[in-house]
Amino acid sequence: MDGRRLPRGGLAAFATGSFGMGIWITVPGLLLLYFLTDVLAVAPLLAGTALLVPKIADVVLHPWVGTVSDAGLARHGSRRRLLLAGCALVLPFAALFAVPAGLSGPAAAGWVAVAFVAGNLLFAAYQVPYLSTPADLAIGYHERTRLMGFRMVVLTVGILASGLAAPLLAGREDPTRAGYATMALVLGGLMLAAMLAGVAGVGRLAAAAPLERPRSGPALLAALRDRQFRPLAASYLAMSTTSHLVLAAVPYYTEYELGRPRLTTVLVAAFLAPALLATPAWVALARRWGKQRGLLLAQAVFVAGCAVLAAGAAAGVAVLVAAVAVLGVAFAALQLLPFSMLPDVVAASGRPQSAGSYTGVWTAADSLGGALGPYVYAACLALGGFVAGADATAQPASAVTWIRLGFGAVPAALMLAAIVLQRRYRLDASASTRAAV
Repeated sequence: MDGRRLPRGGLAAFATGSFGMGIWITVPGLLLLYFLTDVLAVAPLLAGTALLVPKIADVVLHPWVGTVSDAGLARHGSRRRLLLAGCALVLPFAALFAVPAGLSGPAAAGWVAVAFVAGNLLFAAYQVPYLSTPADLAIGYHERTRLMGFRMVVLTVGILASGLAAPLLAGREDPTRAGYATMALVLGGLMLAAMLAGVAGVGRLAAAAPLERPRSGPALLAALRDRQFRPLAASYLAMSTTSHLVLAAVPYYTEYELGRPRLTTVLVAAFLAPALLATPAWVALARRWGKQRGLLLAQAVFVAGCAVLAAGAAAGVAVLVAAVAVLGVAFAALQLLPFSMLPDVVAASGRPQSAGSYTGVWTAADSLGGALGPYVYAACLALGGFVAGADATAQPASAVTWIRLGFGAVPAALMLAAIVLQRRYRLDASASTRAAV
């Protein structure tokens, strides 16, 4: 095992790129479904479909981007060109919320879907080579966790900052089209600056810990033949679906179940602030217990927190905020540990030149989960008979019931599925044993 330690300056610059990624991950997930149904008057199932179809396209696009990334590495010795191309993400991000005034209903859904496809492709162009970095470096089992720990802290700051700022910039309790457009321009500028810093950080880390590469070229979809990668990626798909569902559900839960829309920012903060504080503890726990055991613990904690949320307003606001904070503690591990296990799988495969192929499939699963979460919640709204564009007094009781169940019981069931899949992963026990020697 290579015991090399990466420089803190390079780690910090690399991690800064995740601030920009956090904006893209958070803002559409938190606001886009609500923007479609309550501002653009799009029916729930159509709104969910407008978010799902672009993500389904990612299942093909991300692995392809992975092979392009591997080919660029083989040809030029770095993935820098693709990273820089991905920085153009700011343009479709702005277009996503700058829907022309004359568009509403199905036409508005079409505009958003097209902008989302373009944004997802550019995000993949950045995300795939960026997340291939731990596998591209000559570092060992625990240093990969340390690297991703830095990333997770900054990612959480980006998610927290954008999650709190986006609803305020959009108009607080009375968001408007103009407010959403302003929000996208402001956060888009921050996104671009952070992503450019991340490109510089990748270069600094590559210079500090270069990996000697075999001469063989990248293998298309090599990841799908890896018996350790498949259960890890399948479990992460379930985790990603769950976390994005919870994020999309927050505005509905606070407005229709709790009757207090201002609690949206409180719940977002309660979810993300503990994640920021808990990351160093999960890094230490992974070093002591191993990544697999720590991840299974976090998944179980997440299920327990969701069970409390299913009780709804009857549990009391203080209890619900505490339950969301518990979810946040678990969420830190759900982001940190799988992403640090991915380069372990690549290293064990003996094909480090195929890191882009692995990361492309991984980010496709992540992107698909980002669409499935809101779509599953949109299906819950439809089952309850939710009326798009109507206020709380016009919603049937069944809609409020499904708003509550979709925020608690459904995520709990999805996370239980993730646990079942995660238990099939076997690489971590041997990898952690070798790292401790």
